[in-house]
Amino acid sequence: MGTFSYKGKSYDVDSNDFLLDYGQWDENFVEGTAQKLDMPQELTKEQWDVLRSIREAFEKSGRCPIVYETCRMNGLRLTELKRLFPAGYLRGACKMAGITYKEGYLGQSYIPQTAEDLNVISVKKNYRVDARGFLVNPDDWDEYYAVYRAFDMKIPGGKLSERHWQIIHFLREKFEKTGVVPTVYETCEANDIELDVLEELFPDGYHRGAVKIAGLRVR
Repeated sequence: MGTFSYKGKSYDVDSNDFLLDYGQWDENFVEGTAQKLDMPQELTKEQWDVLRSIREAFEKSGRCPIVYETCRMNGLRLTELKRLFPAGYLRGACKMAGITYKEGYLGQSYIPQTAEDLNVISVKKNYRVDARGFLVNPDDWDEYYAVYRAFDMKIPGGKLSERHWQIIHFLREKFEKTGVVPTVYETCEANDIELDVLEELFPDGYHRGAVKIAGLRVR
């Protein structure tokens, strides 16, 4: 935890500069965060519209909207969102809106429906996850974990297709090379897919779906 200061005003932030108190958010915070992200401090109307839509969605639902929802709310394609927020959706737009994907997990329940569908997973294997179900140590990941998470979430049919595995292995390989989780832009571009296809594959969202199943998390 720490403090972020800009133009004489201080904000409580986490170790990755995400705002800890949603209520502290103001335009000054946005301008200061834009500067840290190497963006123009004078945001366009399009950028402000996206930020305000994220906040409004959060106020209504109590959770950070996933990238698919934000693009639909603002009539944007992924390439347009990237133009507006080059740092990424979570690490750019959501951070500037004063919200993170960590918001809104309370009250959600992910409970397998039957034990039979999980019989491919060794009962002797344990995975340590955080309060939101993200794997704590990415080195503990294996394909059994991915299969379990897929069944545990909204993956169509609860099963991973060849296309799912393509995305999952891309995320793992990229993380192992760079130590950083790829942005949704990088993942779509590298795998030559549009955002609507990614949504069909991972309905829970990019971070809450694809990244989680790959055993990774944005810190």
